[in-house]
Amino acid sequence: MSEFNHYSVLLEETIDALNIDPDGTYVDCTLGGGGHSLEIAKRLRHGRLICVDRDLDAIRASKERLSDFCDKITFVHDNYKNIKQILSSMGIAAVEGVTADLGVSSWQLDTAERGFSFHHNAYLDMRMNREDSLDACKIVNEYSEEELRRIIFDWGEEKFAPRIAKGIVKAREISPIKTTFELVDIIKSSVPAAYLHTDKHPARRTFQALRIEVNDEIGSLKGAVEDMIDALKSTGRIAIITFHSLEDRCVKEVFSSKIKGCTCPASFPVCVCGFKPELKLLSKKSQTADKKELIENNRSRSARLRCAEKI
Repeated sequence: MSEFNHYSVLLEETIDALNIDPDGTYVDCTLGGGGHSLEIAKRLRHGRLICVDRDLDAIRASKERLSDFCDKITFVHDNYKNIKQILSSMGIAAVEGVTADLGVSSWQLDTAERGFSFHHNAYLDMRMNREDSLDACKIVNEYSEEELRRIIFDWGEEKFAPRIAKGIVKAREISPIKTTFELVDIIKSSVPAAYLHTDKHPARRTFQALRIEVNDEIGSLKGAVEDMIDALKSTGRIAIITFHSLEDRCVKEVFSSKIKGCTCPASFPVCVCGFKPELKLLSKKSQTADKKELIENNRSRSARLRCAEKI
């Protein structure tokens, strides 16, 4: 396994938003390279940190990085969507803070064998949890043309989804599509020539769509964010970093629903639904990386941080 390197996006902003209580309990739902967890752990006195990740490689690497704080940390190989079950199994009723960085780690992108990147030739994998059975190769070779069109359009927001889906089905009739570069070539041959000469790689959106489908990133996100909020104590804080509009829209909508409270029509003289506001935003707009961070890490350019406090 190559060295697990990961730039911790919006690190200072996230830690500031969590407002760490030295004796509090915190959950890092996406441990990754351990950057956010390290800064949380440094601020704990008698507190506790639960580090969750689907990727065993991330856990192994971060255990070493966080070894000085092992007495304060519990590592969990699981999906953040199971946060309620994870905390319940530990006898924890509520926590002071929850954070999640929903992006793919730089290590995952740069490690060719993981199959996440269109810049490296590798088996079409894209599983964050390598114990899962569904990978990108199965999707590309077994999904129907209509299913491929749907996920590439919905999850990748790719306007040429029909052409790409048709190209994939046509190519796999000749031989199975097994590698990232085979797929890149199919995508390039399926889109208009002008699309090949834009600033963005022509395969970027399709690869995003496949990764989202493999890891069920959007399907489980709404419920997961709701459960993260439910896990908070009063005045507890949540900080979530997203990297594309689908994720950000989902997080924003969940936050908005928890801030709104009453859902009764405006014409009702009194509230009959009984819903009360559960959250208050820590900032009206999402936070983005500053110029210094963008110079240090170009991958931060699409990151957005949304933070809220439980009422």
